[in-house]
Amino acid sequence: MSSRFNGLVLALLAAGVVACGTEETAKKQELSQREKDSVFAGSQIPGAKAVGKALKTADSAAARQARIDSSGIP
Repeated sequence: MSSRFNGLVLALLAAGVVACGTEETAKKQELSQREKDSVFAGSQIPGAKAVGKALKTADSAAARQARIDSSGIP
């Protein structure tokens, strides 16, 4: 085999390894429903303000429940 052919095979092999390696490291991170709702609440889409208010209300209720739970009063 000629050295030119060997160089071409080596270059193609290296390109294939590089292409396969980036596929695993660039996995798409999925957002939770809460994160999706938060992104939506910050948009200009109609109804987004209502989603933001619902998230704020849910946070407030969760914080209130946490305070009640930590007070130790049955």
